Amino acid sequence: MTTAAATQKKVLTDRINRIEVSATMAITAEALKMKSQGIDLADFGAGEPHFATPRHIKDAAIKAIEENHTRYTAVAGIPEVRKAIVERHKADFNTNYTVEECVFSVGGKHALFNAIQVLVDHGDEVVLPVPYWVSFKDIIQYAGGIPVYVESSEAENFRITARMIEAVITPKTKVIILNTPSNPSGAIIAPSDLESIIRLAHAKGIYVLLDECYAYLNFTGACISGGSFTDCKEHIIVLGSLSKTYAMTGWRAGYALGPKQIIASMSKLQSQSTSNVATPVQYASIAALTASQECITEMRADYIRLRDRILEGFKGIPGLTCTVPEGAFYVYPNIKAFLGKGGLNSAADVASKLLTEAHVVTVPGEPFGTTEHVRLSYAVSEDVIDKGVARMKEFFAKLS
Repeated sequence: MTTAAATQKKVLTDRINRIEVSATMAITAEALKMKSQGIDLADFGAGEPHFATPRHIKDAAIKAIEENHTRYTAVAGIPEVRKAIVERHKADFNTNYTVEECVFSVGGKHALFNAIQVLVDHGDEVVLPVPYWVSFKDIIQYAGGIPVYVESSEAENFRITARMIEAVITPKTKVIILNTPSNPSGAIIAPSDLESIIRLAHAKGIYVLLDECYAYLNFTGACISGGSFTDCKEHIIVLGSLSKTYAMTGWRAGYALGPKQIIASMSKLQSQSTSNVATPVQYASIAALTASQECITEMRADYIRLRDRILEGFKGIPGLTCTVPEGAFYVYPNIKAFLGKGGLNSAADVASKLLTEAHVVTVPGEPFGTTEHVRLSYAVSEDVIDKGVARMKEFFAKLS
C-alpha cells in the first residue's frame, strides 16, 4: 500500500531538473525518426564531420584489439596517449604541459563536464559569451553555478573582447568559458582579444576554460590556443577533442590540459563515473596524434569550400543574412525577416516548420542563447547543401 508520506516524496533531484535534454541531440533523434519513415531530409542538424575516420586510425584500433589491449588502464589514460596529447599540443601551439597535467576523457564534453564539476560550486558565477554551445549553460547549472551572459554583436561578427568580459565580472566570478572557433557561429576570438581576456582573468584569479574542440578548423590561416600564454597557465584549462579534428565523433576521445591539482581532481571524479576511456580508443588516438596531420589539412580545405557554397546559396534567399564563419563547420543565419509571417513567431517555430514542411533539419537559436537565428552544419555533401538551400528558398518564398 502506498502511504500519503510516500507519495509526497520528491522523485527527482533539483540538479537534474536544472538541465534540459541537449537541443542538438533532440533534433538528431527527430530527424532519425523521420528518416526511418522514408522521408528524404536535407540534414544540417548534427555537428559532426561527414568524413570517415582516417584509415590509419581505424587500423590502430583494430591492431590494439588483436593484441589484446582491451583491459582497464589508468583512469587518466595510458602514459603513451597523454604523452601524445601534450607533444601534439606543444608542437602546434608552443605550450609546455606535462603528462601529469593531462587527463584523457570520454569526449570533449566529458572533459568540460568534469572541469566545471571540480571548479564551480553553488552560487559561483561563470561568464558565458553569447551565442554559446548548448551544453555550457546546462552543465554550469547542474553544478549549481550561475551563468552570466556576455552579449556579442552580430554586426561585429560576434566579437568578444576583454572589456566586454570585465564588465560582468563580480567577486563571485569563478570561471570564464571561451569557445573559439565558436559553435554555433563559427566566429573566432582574435588572438589579441584572447590574450587580453586570459591576462585579465589571470590577474583576477579567475579560471578560463578554453573549449578548443574546433581549434584546428580555423580558416584564418593560423590555428591558435589560449594555452600558448604559458605564464598564465595556472588559471587555464584547455579542453580538447579528437572528434572534429580527426572525424572521430563516435569514438569519444577528449582531453583536458591544466594545473596538476585540477587535472588530478578531474581524474578523481572520472574514477567514480566512467573510469578510463575504452582502451582501443586510446591506441587509435595515439595514431591520430602522432601520424601525419595531412588529413586535417585536407578536411579543413573541404570545409572552407562547403562553407562558401552554402553562403553563396543563402544569397539567393531574400531576407536571409549570415555572418561569414571563420572556423568550425556551422553557419548561423539570421531569420528575423521571417518572424511574424506564416505563423512563425520564434526561431524554434522556423526550425520546426523547416523540418516538417520543407524537410530541412536545422537547430533553432534559442538553446544557443539567441532568438533570431538557426544553426546549420555544412559538414555534408554538396548535393545536400544544394538541395537544402533550394528547399529553404522555396519555404521562405511562400511566407506571407
